[in-house]
Amino acid sequence: MEENKKPLPENKKSLILAIVNHGFSDLVMNAARKAGARGGTVSSARGTADPDMASFYGITLTPEKDMVYMVVDASDRERIMKTVYEEAGLASKGNGILFSLPITDTVGLDSVASEKEGE
Repeated sequence: MEENKKPLPENKKSLILAIVNHGFSDLVMNAARKAGARGGTVSSARGTADPDMASFYGITLTPEKDMVYMVVDASDRERIMKTVYEEAGLASKGNGILFSLPITDTVGLDSVASEKEGE
């Protein structure tokens, strides 16, 4: 598998993760697409936060969550995150939080793009 592993130039891609109340993943994806994202993956999750922390921060906890994963160009990351947070962040019904991680290398993503370009 090592021969298929492709190092990416520094900060070429980022993974954005949005955690929102269950049922609000469309809110995230609509905002993300508006800001330039092409798509994402949604999975169900269950939060396990300390109820005392929720009252400290003044937020309501809903244990059932949706997680939205989006691989985006690093140059688009800030704009997408800002737009998603404005529409699905803590002040919305989605009650979402977002974070991002740099993607340093991939297996499969580059080969799919290269195959399509060669057609």
